[in-house]
Amino acid sequence: MTTLIPAFFVTAILYAMVGFGGGSTYNALLVLADTDYRLLPSLALACNIIVVSGGAYHFSRAEGVRWPALLPFVCLSVPMAWLGGRLPVAERLFVGLLGLALLATALGMLIRQPVGSAGPPSAPGRSAWLVALPTGAAIGLLSGIVGIGGGIFLAPVLYLMNWGTARAVAAASSLFILVNSIAGLAGQLTKLGDLGRLRDLEPYWLLLPAVLAGGQIGSRIGSRRLPARGIRALTGVLVLYVALRLLWRWAAMA
Repeated sequence: MTTLIPAFFVTAILYAMVGFGGGSTYNALLVLADTDYRLLPSLALACNIIVVSGGAYHFSRAEGVRWPALLPFVCLSVPMAWLGGRLPVAERLFVGLLGLALLATALGMLIRQPVGSAGPPSAPGRSAWLVALPTGAAIGLLSGIVGIGGGIFLAPVLYLMNWGTARAVAAASSLFILVNSIAGLAGQLTKLGDLGRLRDLEPYWLLLPAVLAGGQIGSRIGSRRLPARGIRALTGVLVLYVALRLLWRWAAMA
């Protein structure tokens, strides 16, 4: 716990700067600390909710988010996140999925994203719904299973759709992560309750104020002036290192 608290604090700052919660990295840090893998998603999602609540507030104030434009992604992602949280997953599959999610996170941070348009997102048309519904459902299911919010997968899609400014994408990602994390956590806690494991979460409560402080610092910085590309690139390199460690551990489980 002595090393986890500062690691969670720094992770929250870095992810909150760009509108994310850091769930995938929280999970990875807990795996590397030999935490019971069944507890990981609940802990990571609880931290996600704390971090992106601040991010959603600060980024939305800086750049308003129009819910009708985000609705096509959310309407299926939320129930699928709950379902994913309820699904029992073997440890090897969990570590493998988490490693791949982290790998995608790292690549998303390292690949240079195009800058969104200056105008606000418009109401979604039929083609937008056809893209958003399956995209949101797939992200939501993975989010619930692994214990992430899915914003790192949503943001590149929004950029490709020319959805809005960089701050608008960050605000939308924060809101998307928030609702998915709440749904996923509800599923995960129900599953832990069925297993009689809820009390096992109590020793980790100090992680929550750590990410609260880090998330507030990061989201305040990011909402006023988005961080330099160097910060994003450094974070991507660190996440890539952790992803490769997890995938190495996954391969050794065979």
